[in-house]
Amino acid sequence: MHQLLLLRHAKSASDEAGIADRGRPLNRRGERAAAAIGQAMTKLELAPDLILASPARRTMQTLAALAPLPASTRIETPEALYLAEAETLLELLRELPEPVKSALVIGHNPGLQELAVLLAGTDPENPDARRLAQSFPTAALAEFALAGSWAGLAPQTSRLVRLLLARDLPELAA
Repeated sequence: MHQLLLLRHAKSASDEAGIADRGRPLNRRGERAAAAIGQAMTKLELAPDLILASPARRTMQTLAALAPLPASTRIETPEALYLAEAETLLELLRELPEPVKSALVIGHNPGLQELAVLLAGTDPENPDARRLAQSFPTAALAEFALAGSWAGLAPQTSRLVRLLLARDLPELAA
């Protein structure tokens, strides 16, 4: 069984700040939310073998907030992840080698949400799937269990295990 984690980057500075989209940093709220998601991942023992992160500044800062990561975690920043569409993300995931048991993708909407909704399907009994279809906010993490291989990744081969929203975590309630 494989595990797929999809994490939307945390809240970034406004695109009106005169900074190119690719270079926008996290704002303070985003820094706190990324740290909270990192703590939640640690508590839930979500430790990916491989992290695929968009090379944008805000995704790199979100990744940094997940520390400490296991020393064995491999990190890649393929250019294709920057503002990738769902189909591009799916193609990248289908190319993962089978020894990778758990992969984390840190990316952008709308592509990341479209992929998450595609994989979650339309299970009316799953409240997380319904929430995901409505919104995949910044610093949200979707965890999927995959029954088959990476090459066979498809909606019928995956199950949404949980959807964590940073804003719902107790670390941000204060």
